[in-house]
Amino acid sequence: MTMSDKSGAHARWVGEALRQYEQPLVRYTLRITGNLETARDVVQDAFFKLCQEAPGRLDGHMAQWLYRVCRNRALDVEKKEGRMQALDWQRAEALAAPEPGPDVRAEVREECALVLEALAALPKPQQEAFRLKFEHGLTYREICAVMDMPLSSVSYTITQALETIRARLRTKIGTEIEAKRTPSHDK
Repeated sequence: MTMSDKSGAHARWVGEALRQYEQPLVRYTLRITGNLETARDVVQDAFFKLCQEAPGRLDGHMAQWLYRVCRNRALDVEKKEGRMQALDWQRAEALAAPEPGPDVRAEVREECALVLEALAALPKPQQEAFRLKFEHGLTYREICAVMDMPLSSVSYTITQALETIRARLRTKIGTEIEAKRTPSHDK
């Protein structure tokens, strides 16, 4: 294989990674930085670092490597520029696919607000692990590599996050249902 063949194969490898991971990485990094332009800069830095890597070195674990590089860079930016911002329902709705009708959109917005409220109340490591698993589709092993945690800790962190969210939603939904059932005593 000639040098130009190798550089062409490397360019295709980076291009494929860019197509597959750029948008999910921007969304993930946006949660940490709270700023779209900063998130894009962080992801651009990650892909610049990817250009310097040999494909064989990352074979089979490119996703976790990219998420880890983005996470580390975003946390560096966070330390320098501010704090992690919680996702609000308006940003979540902007990132989501279009909804069918206004009634469904209102219902989804209410449900999303409840879930995001419960998610925002979690400790940051639980929020991050939860998002990596359920929003970005990473495996537990990939999350281990991204967050630099043992597998048992990742499993425990995600389990705790799920249990806490479920409990908060049950309490919140139960309170709302009870309020609807209780007749008003206004006269």
